[in-house]
Amino acid sequence: MRIDGKTMKLTDYLGKVFECSCGRTHYTRLEAAEIKENAVAMLPDYLRKFGFRHIYLVSDDITYEIAGRRIREMLAKEGFSVQNHVFHAKPLVPDEEALGEMLLALNPDFEVMVAVGTGSINDLVRFFSYRTKRPFITVATAPPMDGFASTVAALITGHCKTTYETHSPVLIIGDTAVLKNAPFPMIAAGLGDILGKFTCLCDWKLSRIINGEYYCQAMVDMVNSCIQDVYQNAARVKERDQETVGKIMEALVQTGVAMSFAGNSRPAAGCEHHLSHYWEMLFLQKDLPPVLHGAKVGIGTVIILRAAELLQTIPVDFEAARNHARSYCPEQWEGDIRRVYGAAADGIIQLEQDSGKNRTEGVLKRIDVIQEHWEEIRGLLGELPKAESMKSLLVQLDAPYYPAQKGITDEMLWNGVVYAKETRSRYTILQLLWDLGLSERMADQLVAYVNQDLINEG
Repeated sequence: MRIDGKTMKLTDYLGKVFECSCGRTHYTRLEAAEIKENAVAMLPDYLRKFGFRHIYLVSDDITYEIAGRRIREMLAKEGFSVQNHVFHAKPLVPDEEALGEMLLALNPDFEVMVAVGTGSINDLVRFFSYRTKRPFITVATAPPMDGFASTVAALITGHCKTTYETHSPVLIIGDTAVLKNAPFPMIAAGLGDILGKFTCLCDWKLSRIINGEYYCQAMVDMVNSCIQDVYQNAARVKERDQETVGKIMEALVQTGVAMSFAGNSRPAAGCEHHLSHYWEMLFLQKDLPPVLHGAKVGIGTVIILRAAELLQTIPVDFEAARNHARSYCPEQWEGDIRRVYGAAADGIIQLEQDSGKNRTEGVLKRIDVIQEHWEEIRGLLGELPKAESMKSLLVQLDAPYYPAQKGITDEMLWNGVVYAKETRSRYTILQLLWDLGLSERMADQLVAYVNQDLINEG
């Protein structure tokens, strides 16, 4: 079957194998998705269809009251064997301790896991089910992030936000009557995560030009159709319009399917996510209140859009960039990483040792390609939305749009612009700034941009 990302709907992708014009065969393990009113009531029928009788139900204190209790009682009434585990930690951190808690509560006879919740619950269940070779099902209680259908789990291990290969669920349930009543910041966070795909897709296109990275236009079209559909209806989010909230959930699932097709998060996560990951690590180390992933992505998107605008106007001195690359000192870089990443530094340093993305030889080769294709690259950057337009949309929704609104200091912002790229080996706008020797200059300008606008608005 052929894939056409411009016209296909979510249900068209499920349970099928696609031969793609990119030369690869795409498949997702996700067999079904029900995003509509009263979708939770369909869970027993799906469990019978899949042949599951012994269920490991996982939630936290909040999601148990939202949907977990109802699911437990419904399944017991329908004759299923239900093992129930509720996390009581506040906040729930998806780390080694949480995984150990799940293991200690385990009945080895379970056949399928059911995750009731969103980010951390899904990442923990996804990883645990993968390692125990069992399938899992997601029942979403809010639409704050795009990881529902992905094949990776983001966990905190060794104090570092790390992405692990896992598998996607076999079924996702998004009951719109539940989703529309989620705390509004979680709905806005889901919108923020979707809006971040603008910069994410630009990153992928840049890497295709500069690194010759594998690229799939059908996947880009698939994700872009999600962005546009949600972007055009975003104003109705504040009304908790059930159809619009359903569109957000569907877009989050569909971008997760794109990640499943790619086998990694490239179609849905770029440098706006890397900023989010970096800030999250610092918040955990400083024992600061957590900030929703999608909210941080929305903030990061405004920052990256502004960086893209500034980069189009800066005269690039390619010889100065080459001299900057030749001056790279790994020992100095490692010292900087230990300073800005703290307890997470060892994992970041190991990633660089494995990837070598900052080594002079590789950077010099990329500078040659960048110079040759500079006008094409500037054109890609010019296709992005304007930072002020994105900010205005987030303001309309009472969603955060600048770092200080969520406790992200000027220092965290500056270090994020220069060093957040180190959280992944993936090529992005932030790595482009590094290659051109412009990271620190751009960080100065972005901190000034944020502070000036906050002064104007104050």
